[in-house]
Amino acid sequence: MEYKVLLAEDEKSLRDIVSTYLTRKGFDVYAVCNGEEAIMAVEKNIYDIIILDIMMPKKSGIDVCKYIRKKYDVPVIFLTALNAEQDVINGYEVGADEYITKPVSMVILEAKVNALIKRYKGLLIRDGIIRVGDLKIEPARRLVTVSEKIITLAPKEYELLIYLMENKNQILTREQILNHVWGPEYDGYDRAVDTHIKKLRAALIDSSYHVVTVIKKGYMWEE
Repeated sequence: MEYKVLLAEDEKSLRDIVSTYLTRKGFDVYAVCNGEEAIMAVEKNIYDIIILDIMMPKKSGIDVCKYIRKKYDVPVIFLTALNAEQDVINGYEVGADEYITKPVSMVILEAKVNALIKRYKGLLIRDGIIRVGDLKIEPARRLVTVSEKIITLAPKEYELLIYLMENKNQILTREQILNHVWGPEYDGYDRAVDTHIKKLRAALIDSSYHVVTVIKKGYMWEE
């Protein structure tokens, strides 16, 4: 299936690089150069994912993301030069699913795009919410509740939870988890996965039974 990508980026060279790369990887990319064109594109077509620069003319990526979140359930990635901690926090607060700072590896960007599309389609997000029994997740706010009780997850624990859920009923090895959650550049101790699994189970309380240990193989989310 050819997924539709909306790319809003005012820097032509980067817009061309991202557009060309994703097109070669089988995506149908529609590229625009400012926020107003991005909003018009969203109103006219349905996209599987939207990639936004923040500092764009006419309307910022923040404004575009706010508009999208009022009307549509679609994954949004910020691809921006703004890398201060508060910028990242602001990006997630307005509803971004991922916040990637420039310069970016095209391979990493493609992986993020595929993961988010899979998450939205595979996890059956409805009205911006993933529901599995008593567990509820609002990806736009990274808000997780179990039996209506808000639980606090560290960033890696949240990413681990989503990765397991994206691949429900599939065994994931420690190496796969490390590569996806910590990144291929991670060279630390692989037992970090075990430590975070333990913390995740403790946080999930009544929903912890979904996280299953497969002896000598890895872990999986079982439904």
